[in-house]
Amino acid sequence: MALLHNRVSQAELKKLLYEEAEPRTTISFYNYFHIDNPVVFRDEMYAALNTLKVFGRIYVAHEGINAQVSVPASNVTKLQEYLHGVPGLSGVRLNMAVDDGASLNDKQQQGKSFWVLKIKVRQKIVADGIHDPAFSMDKKGKYVDAEQMNELLKDEKTIVIDMRNHYEYEVGHFDNAIEIPSDTFRDQLPMAVEMMQAEKDKNIIMYCTGGIRCEKASAFMLHNGFENVFHLEGGIINYAKQARELGLESKFIGKNFVFDDRLGERITPDIIAKCHQCGNPADTHTNCKNDACHLLFIQCESCAVTYDGCCSTSCQTVYNLPAEEQKELRKGIEKGRMVFNKSKQRLRPRLNEIRNPPGEDVGND
Repeated sequence: MALLHNRVSQAELKKLLYEEAEPRTTISFYNYFHIDNPVVFRDEMYAALNTLKVFGRIYVAHEGINAQVSVPASNVTKLQEYLHGVPGLSGVRLNMAVDDGASLNDKQQQGKSFWVLKIKVRQKIVADGIHDPAFSMDKKGKYVDAEQMNELLKDEKTIVIDMRNHYEYEVGHFDNAIEIPSDTFRDQLPMAVEMMQAEKDKNIIMYCTGGIRCEKASAFMLHNGFENVFHLEGGIINYAKQARELGLESKFIGKNFVFDDRLGERITPDIIAKCHQCGNPADTHTNCKNDACHLLFIQCESCAVTYDGCCSTSCQTVYNLPAEEQKELRKGIEKGRMVFNKSKQRLRPRLNEIRNPPGEDVGND
């Protein structure tokens, strides 16, 4: 059996990736189904995908699988055939990336979103904080495709809930979508239930990047007594694909944040976010170049030059120090999860609009 880990440095792996002559395709997929032995499942899948030169990040748990991978273009069909032959994955939807670098002049650089294969066993494929033994994924919201989504959005009583993090919502979202103001999915679930208590008679559509979070969120809403719950089939990725194929107007505006080396794929030309340094229109996420920081933030091209790709002048100063001196300064630093955060004050006006349509008196909240 193939090794279940690599012994090559990240820098060398990246170098080898970009030296590949063949373009790659970025694919995401998930499925909720019972896996008796996640460790055995992981080991067998690693051996098979390693043979196909698949890179990416895959989580396996008793409740199913969640994957984002990059595969050589010539092996896409082989990957699909392998996955559809795995019990529990027959017919699983493969979400092909909307913007996989197709605009690059050098086609061999397309799809270079991952440079190593990692398959990890977890307690859950989506950390949800749900401990109720009565909760089940067997009962979930109704799927809606792109055409149905656009039709439902015409109804003023439809409520659209974004089940992603604030930094994802910031660069792109559906018209009038409500942001759940939390940085973790486990916190968003009970918050969504609480926020929508007065809206149980309305159509509630939940969406996320590829469908995995909103599918579980829809099941949680039903578990908590909601009835008219929908979730976007295949998430934003599948919606954008269907909208393009059918010639539909995209109701998702801006950029779709993705959790790989691209950090985003463009859905519409609209830039709805701002540079976190100068405030000019921008929607390019980057990590601070200072290795002691690596803050995830939005930076425009001008500020990237001014600050050498760093989030502040202090980080820029450190970044330009000799490598050994930087290494000494990093000793003992715990970075944790560094994400630029903004207030969620835009949430309340949208909730007031739902509960108090134009023409009705708005009371103090």
